[in-house]
Amino acid sequence: MNSFTFAEPAWLWLLLLLPLAGWLKGATGAPPAVIYSSLALVRRFQKIAPQKAGRFLWLLRWLALTGFILALARPQWGEGKQRIRASGIDIVVSMDLSDSMLAEDFERLGRDSNRLDVSKEVLEEFINGRPSDRIGLIAFSGKAYIASPPTLNHSFLLENLDRFTTETVPEEGTAIGSGISAAINRLREIKDSKSRIVILMTDGEENTGKIKGHEAATAAAAIGIKIYTIGIGKDGTMLYLPDQFGFKRPVQLVGIDEDSLREIALKTGGKYFRAESTEALRAVYKEIDQLEKTEREEQRYLQYHDLFRTFLGISLGLLVLDLILNYTLLRRLP
Repeated sequence: MNSFTFAEPAWLWLLLLLPLAGWLKGATGAPPAVIYSSLALVRRFQKIAPQKAGRFLWLLRWLALTGFILALARPQWGEGKQRIRASGIDIVVSMDLSDSMLAEDFERLGRDSNRLDVSKEVLEEFINGRPSDRIGLIAFSGKAYIASPPTLNHSFLLENLDRFTTETVPEEGTAIGSGISAAINRLREIKDSKSRIVILMTDGEENTGKIKGHEAATAAAAIGIKIYTIGIGKDGTMLYLPDQFGFKRPVQLVGIDEDSLREIALKTGGKYFRAESTEALRAVYKEIDQLEKTEREEQRYLQYHDLFRTFLGISLGLLVLDLILNYTLLRRLP
């Protein structure tokens, strides 16, 4: 079943002003272009344009104005509605976007690749393989930000994931506790879930944040949220970052606080993984597959198509047609 709607319906109130504007225009009338004493003087000009030409041009302008108002309201076409069964597993992935994720100690497509690109690629595979799970996304570095709440709209989720860079979070540092807390807060709002899981992906040591990772883990355990922690990359890898001239310079050796990550996972009944390859990440997903599931029915639109440009284009086309007719076939006396 398809559906038509408006994203900004408040603009539609302007349509109520159109009849009033039309009445005011008719009440005031247009100023005379030519003043004459007898109709006999102008009868020979009657065949210059059809009698209804003025009404036609008037209609074009009002249709164009109506189209502009509808365009402002952002019309959208919902392509189908589908009822789906959700698994009952709600997952929030908290991903570290600190500069150290640019360390190139992974291999991708036969070439050296940084940790962030590999993490995004494997996470995308995971999301595509779990269509029945609500999945959310947190980006953190010195602070944590919500990229997407837990949702079944995985297209929206992947669009946000694709935009992740080390510039996404402006604050520098590695606030592991903040990343976990933001994920917990999103999951705590879901009341009908049987399994609530946080996947923490980081490659550094906690060095900032108002709440520590082990404190956030204690809070998660208290409300039954399981945390899987993943240490990304190889210990002792040198991080190279471009300088002001674009040349890569050695910055620092990056390491992982495995003891803390292991403590966070064990405190919540989860598990710690060391991910020096994509296989370690996939091991997390296999673990999630074994969790107990419950089913609920939800409804969502598959896809929306924004028709703003279509309505705007039609309105502009009507105005252009009005101008062309005014100066050609339906031109008036000066």
